[in-house]
Amino acid sequence: MTDLKTDNFQRPIISLRISITNRCNINCFYCHHDGILPQEYEMTPPEIERISQIAKNIEIKKIRLSGGEPLIREDIVDIVNRISSLGFQDVSITTNGTLLEEYALPLKNAGLNRVNVSFDTLNPQTYRFITKSNYIEQVKKGIKKAADVGLYPVKVNMVVMKGLNHREIWDMFQFCKENGAILQIIELLKTESCPDSDFFEDYHYDMNIIEKELKEKATDVKTRAFMQDRKKYFIEDGEIEVVRPMDNTEFCKNCTRLRITPEGKLKPCLLRNDNLVDLMKPIRSGESDEKLEKLFLEAITNREPYYGC
Repeated sequence: MTDLKTDNFQRPIISLRISITNRCNINCFYCHHDGILPQEYEMTPPEIERISQIAKNIEIKKIRLSGGEPLIREDIVDIVNRISSLGFQDVSITTNGTLLEEYALPLKNAGLNRVNVSFDTLNPQTYRFITKSNYIEQVKKGIKKAADVGLYPVKVNMVVMKGLNHREIWDMFQFCKENGAILQIIELLKTESCPDSDFFEDYHYDMNIIEKELKEKATDVKTRAFMQDRKKYFIEDGEIEVVRPMDNTEFCKNCTRLRITPEGKLKPCLLRNDNLVDLMKPIRSGESDEKLEKLFLEAITNREPYYGC
């Protein structure tokens, strides 16, 4: 196969995001668990490797591991090694960074290309409020270590919340510049899992305010077409990328990814759980690669924009 698979809306399938656990060692109050329900079990490294091989067979180019917190799995280095050995264009991880100082070098040696670190604040009290933990210094060290060992790029994902951290954006930008990282500021996502009806209104920050300031200061601006048309601003030898909410047609129009839940189900859409395709039962029943490819294609066929294009 040489051509990218496309869904019925002519959207190419470029990447696969595999959630390898729903467990986490912190408890961020805004977390929507990537739209994934709690799992009864976790996939084994050989099962993750086989799923990744089928993805490679149908010309998926990139793999991202997420959770929960993926580094909480003691077999994470083995998982990355198995995936990277298949020859993907890009293998990455999204992590909360609490264990990254320990794992950065082993993961780099296992073939990991880059890392995204969820880190919303440099203020210890605010960090404790958001995460219900005290790992802030460990996260800072993890970000530095990841950059030092050559994981590139290291991106810091900062969810901007009104009254909590919206005044810290430029401080975080400086921290990222000083430590070889790129800042991604993320607009708060409104989901059905919000703890109460006032949650979004209490913490949502209008990103148009900061984008106006970014446009004034930037020496260059780039639009990433295959990343939901998000804008990247180049300022003073640093980068700030703005990630808008997913409840819009531009996100859906440019979506190029499939997801795998921690229990091994193909998830065609982040915002839906009613069209999942099970891979684990066929894998554990000894089905052929051809059968698994058909299930991947079924999931691709199931893809449709959650918000009409």
